[in-house]
Amino acid sequence: MDLTGATVPVLWRLARLDFDPVRQRHVLLYPEGTVLLNDSGAAILQLCDGHRTVSEIARILQERYGSDVTADVVEYLSGLAERELVRDA
Repeated sequence: MDLTGATVPVLWRLARLDFDPVRQRHVLLYPEGTVLLNDSGAAILQLCDGHRTVSEIARILQERYGSDVTADVVEYLSGLAERELVRDA
């Protein structure tokens, strides 16, 4: 999947966000494994609701963190899309 600003990302239907109390961090769980998320990754994925575009997600995070994160959002979601954990709604 080629991500653009108009792409509407959503988690794969068998993947879900969770918080691991043992590790004290967010995780992305899916049938074949787990991805440990840092705070930035968790913030991006929490906004992937199947309604917001990549551009909207980047704008929300830019307002929250005060810097342009568009390239980071695209890169992060592209990596997860390559693993088929994120799809275009």
